[in-house]
Amino acid sequence: MSAGADDGVLVTARSWLAQDPDPETRAQLSALIGRVEEGDAAASAELADRFAGRLAFGTAGLRGELGAGSNRMNRVLVAQAAAGLAAFVRERAAGEDRVPTVVIGYDGRRNSEVFAQDSAELFAGAGLRAILLPRLLPTPVLAFAVRKLGADAGVMVTASHNPPNDNGYKVYLGGADEGAQIVSPADAEIAAHIQRIADAGDVGALPRSLGYETAAESLVDAYIAAAAGVAPAPEGVQGLTWVYTAMHGVGWETLSRTLEAAGYPAPVPVARQLDPDGSFPTVAFPNPEEPGAMDLAFETARSVNADLVIANDPDADRLAVAVPDPHATGGWRRLSGNQVGLLLGWRAARLAREAGAGPGASLACSLVSSPGLKAVADHYGLDFHTTLTGFKWISRAPGLVFGFEEALGYLVNPETVRDKDGISAAIAMLGMVTEARGRGESLARVLAEFDATFGFFASDQVSIRVDDLSRIERIMAALRERHPSAIGGVGVERVEDLLQGADDLPPSDVLRLWMTDGSRVIVRPSGTEPKLKIYLDVRGDSADDAKGRITALSGGARALLDDLE
Repeated sequence: MSAGADDGVLVTARSWLAQDPDPETRAQLSALIGRVEEGDAAASAELADRFAGRLAFGTAGLRGELGAGSNRMNRVLVAQAAAGLAAFVRERAAGEDRVPTVVIGYDGRRNSEVFAQDSAELFAGAGLRAILLPRLLPTPVLAFAVRKLGADAGVMVTASHNPPNDNGYKVYLGGADEGAQIVSPADAEIAAHIQRIADAGDVGALPRSLGYETAAESLVDAYIAAAAGVAPAPEGVQGLTWVYTAMHGVGWETLSRTLEAAGYPAPVPVARQLDPDGSFPTVAFPNPEEPGAMDLAFETARSVNADLVIANDPDADRLAVAVPDPHATGGWRRLSGNQVGLLLGWRAARLAREAGAGPGASLACSLVSSPGLKAVADHYGLDFHTTLTGFKWISRAPGLVFGFEEALGYLVNPETVRDKDGISAAIAMLGMVTEARGRGESLARVLAEFDATFGFFASDQVSIRVDDLSRIERIMAALRERHPSAIGGVGVERVEDLLQGADDLPPSDVLRLWMTDGSRVIVRPSGTEPKLKIYLDVRGDSADDAKGRITALSGGARALLDDLE
């Protein structure tokens, strides 16, 4: 036996193997154990990694690479998570004369359906009312269902825009949480129940039942009606040629029905990316933000001389928008998440004022998103809230009218979905586009109008992807030990370490640097990917001034990372 995997790891692995109900991962783990027993050093190291702790359950639920072992996503881990969540839900409902309800959804990734099926059987076996969505559907449909059905909790099996071999387990809470994703202390309480289940041993001994329900199609119809109602098309809308890609995800069926209900013309689809395919064959990363991910959409747009490109990520909770630009490579430019968020925020603020929104109505965005949203809120007399990253926080902003984060996430319909929603956001964007076309204006012209009205904001992001998460820890520690005095030739005026908390935010692994020219630099580890991210925001005196400032600041951020590597 190699030195990489000691006897304890082998004992743990054999115990895991004995309770694994999945033939694929059983065969995978059995072969790996055999190689370790033969003295294979690489196999020994891999086995040690697969059991080097547990895939952590936190405010993002579970997310990780598929495979056998406690440090991977698999049916054993999901069974433990489902049983732990069931115990948490029962505990919360203790003393109430009712049966708690959990609703489960899933996307088109590998193992999503089987993880959802396992969860439904385990919830039903635990004495809960379990409701499984009728087929693979977007994440916002699950978030909607939690509220619509009055459920105590919801689970969405998805890894969103992660690499193809990942999957995940997102948890939502009903009741006072109004269908939002979990936050502390619920995450720790659920994690404690999961650990207790894991410590007890065999998941095969957990009670299961086929007595779960399948949600009626009317539930999906209700979501579609709510999404279509965000921005019904004006009478006689025509002439808009636009392209849509589902990025091999689950967005198209739901979006196409919503477009019909709202009255918008059908798009020209990117045929090779339209149907769900968990292998994501045409993209390296199924994320519209990643370089190259929208190349097929741009190719299609050029072929039909389109006015607009819209993309969803694989579980359709995010939205990307692109416009023609003769100065961009290939003639198309994807708008940043901040640009789309500011436009949709502007629309929401106007509508709120027209509707006579009362005191406390607010716009909200994550701390790494553009400060331009505050300028919009101030202009329209609305409250404004900055939150930690993630819609689990944005959705909880008091009086929320609209919320967004720069990672292509937009909450446009808070009365029905307390999460980012790429379907409803697409409808809202089409509403803006058709409204502008009615005035003879393009979306690019609307962006220029925003700048002239609220100020010339520019943003950028610098990030590094790592194989070893300890690299990120070392970089954050180095920055905390010695703050830079300047970035890109601009002095650092003050530094906030959010590990200590801030007046407006709870503790978080974030550094916020305020620059002498009013610019802002934020450094944080990603919550869902092995990345360190630096977010940069400036406000210029003109478009050219803002562009110059953000270019210099971005160069300085890259140099800073190089120095710290």
